Amino acid sequence: MARHFFTSESVTEGHPDKVCDQVSDAVLDAILAQDAEAHVACETVTTTGMVMVMGEITTTASVDIPALVRDVVCEIGYEGAGAGFDGRTCAVMTMLDKQSPDIAMGVNAAMESRGDNASDAYDRIGAGDQGLMFGYACSETPELMPLPISLAHRLAVELTALRKNGTLPYLRPDGKTQVTVEYDGNTPVRVEAIVVSTQHDEAVTLETIRADITEKLIRPTVPANLLDENTKIYVNPTGRFVVGGPQGDSGLTGRKIIVDTYGGYACHGGGAFSGKDPTKVDRSASYMARYAAKNVVAAGLAERCEVQVAYAIGVARPVSVRVDTHGTGVVADDVLAEAVAKVFDFRPAAIIEALELRRPQYRALAAYGHIGREDLGVAWEKTDRVEALKQAVRA
Repeated sequence: MARHFFTSESVTEGHPDKVCDQVSDAVLDAILAQDAEAHVACETVTTTGMVMVMGEITTTASVDIPALVRDVVCEIGYEGAGAGFDGRTCAVMTMLDKQSPDIAMGVNAAMESRGDNASDAYDRIGAGDQGLMFGYACSETPELMPLPISLAHRLAVELTALRKNGTLPYLRPDGKTQVTVEYDGNTPVRVEAIVVSTQHDEAVTLETIRADITEKLIRPTVPANLLDENTKIYVNPTGRFVVGGPQGDSGLTGRKIIVDTYGGYACHGGGAFSGKDPTKVDRSASYMARYAAKNVVAAGLAERCEVQVAYAIGVARPVSVRVDTHGTGVVADDVLAEAVAKVFDFRPAAIIEALELRRPQYRALAAYGHIGREDLGVAWEKTDRVEALKQAVRA
């Protein structure tokens, strides 16, 4: 390939959609802490002065959801009139029902477990829905993620840190980052453009914001060897970002699925993660596919690897597993697909056990990406199947 550009974006935890993701996953965590077998599909919507939690939840847990919502919103930074949205005084509504018995029937007893067909305990749980999920890894960064989304997340994390640690006290919770990377073939060589839009106090000047963000955020965060005299930097390009968060825009769970994964660099099946218990393969199989792809790249079997897995609702075993190394594999993709299917068990019950998905861990993932989060110690970022994959390929 000739030289080309690729762009990815991230958002801060104060973005209205991310507020909703964090509320939904906080509800999930609180329920799993009491009832590891709960079925949860929790959606959140927010707008000026209001948060609504809705969905289908079947559980023995007892959770004070309005109090939990207020805690999450305040911890993000929306507390007091100055933020434009106040977790202490906003309206909180709940509209929850039990999971449909027609869905539960297939999840609680997979097709393979009915009659005399079950071969082992992993055939017990069926996929919570049909669908296709993708996992991806590449050798561009130490965490085996594409560089554009990795840099965009780093900027978003540090932007929030500058607000919370008081370095830039005029910042407010809402914000977005975007990074354009120039590639020479498959190799990233420089950063072409950086965009940072951050909510701020009304009193601060645009000149101060642009100078501070450039010198205290961008230059310390983006490696100097990737910046040059031609790198374009845009900070609050509209000139003003005082009204933000739920006051400035409505938010909804699951509306930042590309931010949550690979920044558009790899395929996405379309399903969101937040608010869903691990029987929902939108979430669990996407994590498992990342686990498989990362181990393929870590094993040196490919420089880029995309794994697709697909399911039928109520069926434990996937209907397909596909590997695409985009021509970088050391063996044919069909050989790698066979090795991946041998080393990684994609049945929901097996995924849940292998990745420890019944434990509360999800709210921390609901901002700054579910993938590449080595900082959180999640199981799908381990590279402990490298030798097993090599042996499977040799076999």
